[in-house]
Amino acid sequence: MPATRRPALRRALRRLPLHASATLTVAICLFPVYWMVTTALKPSRDIQSYEPRLFPSEWTLDHFRAAVRADHFALFWRNSILVTLGAVLLALVVALGAAYAVARLRWRGRRQFMLAVFIAQMAPWESLIIPIYIISRDTGMLDRLPTLTLIYFMITLPFTVVVLRGFIAGIPPELEEAAQVDGCTRVGAFRRVAFPLLAPGLMATSLFGFITAWNEFTYANFLIIKQQDSRTLPVWLSSFQTTFGTDWGATMAASTLFALPALIVFLALQRHVTSGLTAGGVKG
Repeated sequence: MPATRRPALRRALRRLPLHASATLTVAICLFPVYWMVTTALKPSRDIQSYEPRLFPSEWTLDHFRAAVRADHFALFWRNSILVTLGAVLLALVVALGAAYAVARLRWRGRRQFMLAVFIAQMAPWESLIIPIYIISRDTGMLDRLPTLTLIYFMITLPFTVVVLRGFIAGIPPELEEAAQVDGCTRVGAFRRVAFPLLAPGLMATSLFGFITAWNEFTYANFLIIKQQDSRTLPVWLSSFQTTFGTDWGATMAASTLFALPALIVFLALQRHVTSGLTAGGVKG
């Protein structure tokens, strides 16, 4: 073997365990998704068979038809869309103002404010279920979609503030100062100069907020008790029960349909996610 090829071969051999472990990790992560989709496409006899099949013996869409024809499917889908988009947009608007104030302005209590934001980010939201339930009950906000919207807004707000603050701090303030010299106000300089540069950070935080609110089950199940019409898709997924047990085919089909919006949003925004999270995490 030529001497010039030996270093390349050694590097390839050294990287082989890393590539093998990466491939194994990806396979382990994707297998549940594969099993969910293939189970949704299997006929019921294959699902209930004592011998699991990696590949369906035949394909069927009956379980997807059963999921789509389930009671209130379209209504629960609309509820999830409204709650998720409302929480994400509200968090972006509030967090953008808070992040700009922390990154650009100097005021007393700025460090304490960011410390409180970090503490809120680290706090387990499940521990607040009972206080939130009592407040919602006493204010007449149980069984209402705006309550879920506000809760998801509170859950996603700290992360959004942290990421956008780091991203704004990474934009040179001289750009806005130059715009102000040309006659722009502070708000105008931010809107015309800094805001277009925030696209990766906005995309990253939007994706996080969307996935968090879209997948949330505990609060949706705990606070929407009497009004069935106000339930969301995660709660709807638990409704595929029959007198003989769980309809696994319809459940897997419904889970596949439920995962599609988050997957579409991720694929649409994934180019901006890495740069947005990296900039928000290391700058400022």
